[in-house]
Parts: sequence; structure tokens; C-alpha cells
Amino acid sequence: MEIKSDNPEHGFQFPGTFEISVMGPADAGLETIVPQLLTDAGITVLHETVNTRASSGGKFIQVKLSFKAENREQYEAAHEALRTHSDVKWTI
Repeated sequence: MEIKSDNPEHGFQFPGTFEISVMGPADAGLETIVPQLLTDAGITVLHETVNTRASSGGKFIQVKLSFKAENREQYEAAHEALRTHSDVKWTI
């Protein structure tokens, strides 16, 4: 069964700018590590968009930023580069 949208505007459009959020331990330095992991993977990070937010208990931190992806493979590579780091608990 093939699923097709009746609206070609649905879904991701490439090339594009996308936002990614990462959650991990507050003391892991993820605000520095996350942009570096993406840069090392060949992803263009928009450094001016890096934003952090601590959890209510202060044990975890969310790092949110925007990056550019030329195609679906590059988008997936961004998530994969972050998920392989031991301090990254999840990406969204």
C-alpha cells in the first residue's frame, strides 16, 4: 500500500532550515557538545539559535538549535550524530 499526500506542501521541504532539541544531563556540557557534534558531521549549525533550558529539578538540560539540511540524508545524519553521544538521552 502506497501512501501519498494530496497536498505536496506536506512534509519536509529540502533544502531547508530545521530545529532540533536534545535532552541530557545538565553537567555534561551539551550546550557546547551538541553544536560541535553537528559541525563534525558536516552539518551547518546556525549558532545564533542555540538556546538552553534547565529542567525544573536542574538535573537535565534541553539544548535547542537550528541547522541547515540540503536533503533528507543530511537531516537524518544530524539526528544520528547526536544520538550516538552517550550523554544525549533523546532528540526531537
